[in-house]
Order: sequence, then structure tokens, then C-alpha cells
Amino acid sequence: MEKKTKRTLILLLLAGLGVLGLAACGTTGTKAVPAVTPSQSLPLPADLRDWRYCEVIPVFQQGLKLHVEVYNTLGLNDCPGQSWASLDASVLAKQLGARLVKLNGPRYWVIDAISGGGSTLAGQTAEFGGIQMTQRATLDTYLWQATIGDQAYTPNQVKRTTVFTYFAGQKIYELISPAGETYVMQSYSQIVDPNLTLADLDALGSRLTLPQGWQYTTEILDQDLVLNAEGVAYVINDDLLNTYQKRLP
Repeated sequence: MEKKTKRTLILLLLAGLGVLGLAACGTTGTKAVPAVTPSQSLPLPADLRDWRYCEVIPVFQQGLKLHVEVYNTLGLNDCPGQSWASLDASVLAKQLGARLVKLNGPRYWVIDAISGGGSTLAGQTAEFGGIQMTQRATLDTYLWQATIGDQAYTPNQVKRTTVFTYFAGQKIYELISPAGETYVMQSYSQIVDPNLTLADLDALGSRLTLPQGWQYTTEILDQDLVLNAEGVAYVINDDLLNTYQKRLP
């Protein structure tokens, strides 16, 4: 894959991790997920909006901590449906020595362009059931803390270096917290609702079970919107497992 194309690759983002009721182990993620030489490649479109992707998210226990790794199909393939449907999270967890593996997808980007840096750009490639993915982010929590996806509308700190761009003239979809914090949707999910489409997002607010004081809004941009994550991104998901990144001042 060309160097320029590689620099447009990123992770994105995480949703729906549950960690209760599963056998624990002490395996570290970096040693348990074997790397492969990339042999799959799919050129990215000029605009990523509504581009399909999937993620495999192993969760490893390290003493009292949970180490989470996010592997993403972006730039390698578009998460082929038959191969994705054949993946078994419990089998993958046993193979990797993980406490848990989450199958996060299918998902579709609601951003228009992305770029990555640091470990987000240079993560290892792994293969799950014939689907190659690149590691794009990590997350570390303690056993007694909720991790991503355990609680909707709860911020999580995800370690990644990315720039998300939403083009002028495009529509964005936002959650606003009672404190006035704004989170912009980065991807919508077909995990809870397999029939959810981009066209459904206008009326999504009527379907969400929003906590008291939260709002769902839409906006058409009159100029490009750029969301930077310089090492850490603040990410939440709604109760349909669509994901959003915090819009910093």
C-alpha cells in the first residue's frame, strides 16, 4: 500500500465492551495477538462517509487492570459479510488467551476524512477468520471500572492520535450533555439495529433513550469541522451503539 494511503488510515472507535462473567487470564495483549504481513488492501474513497468497516476488540487482564486493543479493517478490506458472520467471539478469546473478545460491527463512518499518527498509524496487522485488521487504539482500565460500551452516554478515554474532518456542506449528528459538552458522531452501528442507515440519522433522537438533560441535534456545516485527538480521544456511545467523539474548545 502506498505511503500516502497508509497515512490516511486510523482506528475508530470502539463500542459495546462487556467484561463481566468471563474467566480471567493474565495474558498481555501485545504478546497474545500474533502479527501477520498485510496481504489485503482496499483503496479508500475520497470521502469516507458511509464507508463500511468492522473491529475486533480483545480484552486482556493484567493483574487488576484490563488492557483493550482495537483492530480495524480500514484500508485492508470492507469487512466481508460472510467472513464477519462466521467469526465466533468466544472461540477467538480462547485462541488469544483473552478475557473477552468483542466483535464491533458492522459500522459505517459518518466522518469525511481521517488521518492518523504515532501508534495509531503504525499498529501491527492481525488476521481474524481471514479478515485482516490493523491495531489502531488501546484502552486501559481497572477491573472495577466500567470500560467502553458498558455504560451508554459515559465518556471513555481512548489512546489514539487522529484527525477527523467533516466537510463543509455535510450534516453532522451530535449529542449534547447536561454540562454543555458536545460529542460528534463518528460512526453509526448496525449491531443493535441491523437495518440502520445514514438516512435514518436525521430522526435518530426519537429512537434514543436519552438520559435526563441530554440532547440529540443535527447541523449542516458552513465550514470544515476538524476534531483532533493528540494521544487521547474522549468517546461515548448511545444506546444503539453509535459512537461519538468529544468536540473540544
